[in-house]
Amino acid sequence: MVESVPAGVTSYVGRAAETRALTALLGSAALVTVTGPGGVGKTRLASTVAARARFADGAAFVELGELREAELLAPTVAERLGLGSQTTRPPVEVLTHHLRTRRLLLVLDNCEHLVDACAHLVEALLRACPRLVVLATSRQSLGVAGERLFPVSPLAVPEPGESATALGQYDAVRLLVDRATAVVPGFAVTADNAEDVIRLCAALDGLPLAIELAAVRLRSLSVAQVADRLADRFTLLDRVRPWGPGRHSGVRALIDWSHELCDDGERLLWARASVFSGPFDLDAAEEVCADDGPGVAGGGGLPRAAVLDALAGLVDKSVLLRTEHRGRVRHRMPEMVRRHGEQRLRELGGEAATRRRHRDRLAALTEGFAAHWFGPDQVDWIRRVRHQHADLRRALDFCARDPAEAVVGLRMVTAAKEYWMAHGLTTEGRMWLGRLLDAAPPEAPGRAHALWLAAFLALVQGDRAGYATALDQIPDTADDHARAYADHVRGYAALMDGDGAGAAGLFGPAADTLGALGDRGGQVWATYNLGLALCHAGNLPRGREVLAAAIATCTEVGEVCWLTWALWSRSAAEYLFGDRAEAEAAGLEVMRLQRRVDARTVVTFTLATLAGCAAHRGAPRRSARLLGAAAAAARTLGASLANYAAFGSPVSRDSSLVVDAIGAAAAAEEFRAGLAMDTDAAVAYALGEQRAPAADPGLTAREAEVAALVAEGLTDREIAERLGIAPRTAETHVAHVRAKLGVRGRAQIAAWVAGRVK
Repeated sequence: MVESVPAGVTSYVGRAAETRALTALLGSAALVTVTGPGGVGKTRLASTVAARARFADGAAFVELGELREAELLAPTVAERLGLGSQTTRPPVEVLTHHLRTRRLLLVLDNCEHLVDACAHLVEALLRACPRLVVLATSRQSLGVAGERLFPVSPLAVPEPGESATALGQYDAVRLLVDRATAVVPGFAVTADNAEDVIRLCAALDGLPLAIELAAVRLRSLSVAQVADRLADRFTLLDRVRPWGPGRHSGVRALIDWSHELCDDGERLLWARASVFSGPFDLDAAEEVCADDGPGVAGGGGLPRAAVLDALAGLVDKSVLLRTEHRGRVRHRMPEMVRRHGEQRLRELGGEAATRRRHRDRLAALTEGFAAHWFGPDQVDWIRRVRHQHADLRRALDFCARDPAEAVVGLRMVTAAKEYWMAHGLTTEGRMWLGRLLDAAPPEAPGRAHALWLAAFLALVQGDRAGYATALDQIPDTADDHARAYADHVRGYAALMDGDGAGAAGLFGPAADTLGALGDRGGQVWATYNLGLALCHAGNLPRGREVLAAAIATCTEVGEVCWLTWALWSRSAAEYLFGDRAEAEAAGLEVMRLQRRVDARTVVTFTLATLAGCAAHRGAPRRSARLLGAAAAAARTLGASLANYAAFGSPVSRDSSLVVDAIGAAAAAEEFRAGLAMDTDAAVAYALGEQRAPAADPGLTAREAEVAALVAEGLTDREIAERLGIAPRTAETHVAHVRAKLGVRGRAQIAAWVAGRVK
């Protein structure tokens, strides 16, 4: 579960002693906060420790530098942990429920701008989750009881007079040499430059960020020249102190120096590119940062044709960090460099115009998503929006601060409606809708569409009061498009309640209207729901025809997301009212397709129908395990199958069949094995893809016994009690099992055990 090191974090040099000490501290403290000034290397240290940590349930790295909304802190952490938000329960409660028994390292990076929210979240998590360990990085402590601070000092620097051969033992020198050789391949510490290297590292106070920025200057200057120029800058800083006292002055001096070395175009691009929260590419820079006008505050403009050269110049000066993904180059600003750019942008007076261009680009992204959602490029568009999620948040925040801009924001949220729904971002979607509806004027165009979407998101979270309130607020002047969707939402509520006839009476007209308006995606959404509703209403033949038409349409255009739901609707209809072999075939096809769109919600429901099918075809153990996996998947979403009345009686009936076939104890054992699976393991089990070991992994008899208990969902302490051994011994056995199987988490152990007993 360890997430990759954040983009722009370069290779790690030094800090071996700190890495060992911090790793050891995590074994005895529930909360450790790595503190230190900006640029000292807190993120890099935490990333390294997280990657090397050995926790039974792994480690999760949550980068908060791009997050500005305190209310999205808990939902963001939940999203990183693979949890959905289809519940009205507070996100903190969802997190504590998920983490209550897990031995996991949770890394919260860059907490200083959200310190109060982080403190409240961490306090709540640690109070409810005794096995959880939190590693935070922040310029200040979180102030939570029991917090252990781990101050990070600058890198060790040599004293004047050290010999050239002795300098290699100092981390500051090693980092300087590592970064310098990247720009000057032949660079080395020699007897001739040793004193200048010492002087430079000392002047920079051993701050890693300052050293990296200074190393770039060695492309055109000698070590002595860089040190001399910095000495002059520090004298100036002592007079004006724009960033206050202490070690920040070294970084500030280098950032100011980089700024002065830029030409006018590079400076303007630096300021304007600071509006990006996440990585951006050349196209984005050209759209947001270029203009062909006279510029602002008396300065020149930045023509589109000049952006590429300015971008290259900022990369050369390490103002921008270059990354490449899927053959596309993106750029990112270090946080302290971004702040400098934001300050310059405010001074230039062009902040509002630049942020509006940034917003317009994100608005175009959501419009493109809406236009191409229902088609062969769907997966690519989902990926595009996911990669720009941080910037989408920033654009929506810009909109929510002005009534006139809020109108655009409402259009953006509703254009990306399937993104919020398909990725379990229900809480965030409702938050943006609430803020924008409050900010927009009452007569704002698009209000009716925002309200039906707010009603739907409230409905899937089980908030019937919020659902009803949103629908009641839809104005009488709403257009036919919004009214059709509102009827569709009402039909969805009826279907959830088991009222097939009532649901069909709403879905049918909604599908017809949406089709007449050219909204093929909305039409198919209403159509497959209509097919399931007709089956509920007792008209299985007609329901099958409608579902077949929806599936055919999705297949014809190459769409995936609604296809998985249409196939699930067929699976559910056949399971409840028709041919269970057909139900199982459709369900397995859902399992295969959903991997392309990460559709966790449909997986949950499909696992439940597959469990029912297994119960009726004489596979009670498989049925119990699949039902446990469905319960686990529902728990990660914050959802409950019990909210859907049509499934209550069948699930209860099939559970009784399983217990009658294999007994309560065996059924419970299989259910716990399914409950221990993560979503990927559950899908693999459903498809029969779990790995039966090709060779004996070398588990001892005791380790095999421990692995089986892990698969049942027992904690290390519970395993110790069951086997009559010490908790530390049980934890050691689990660690050995992980190592021998080559897996990281307990769910993977459970999947391996499932593969052996299938």
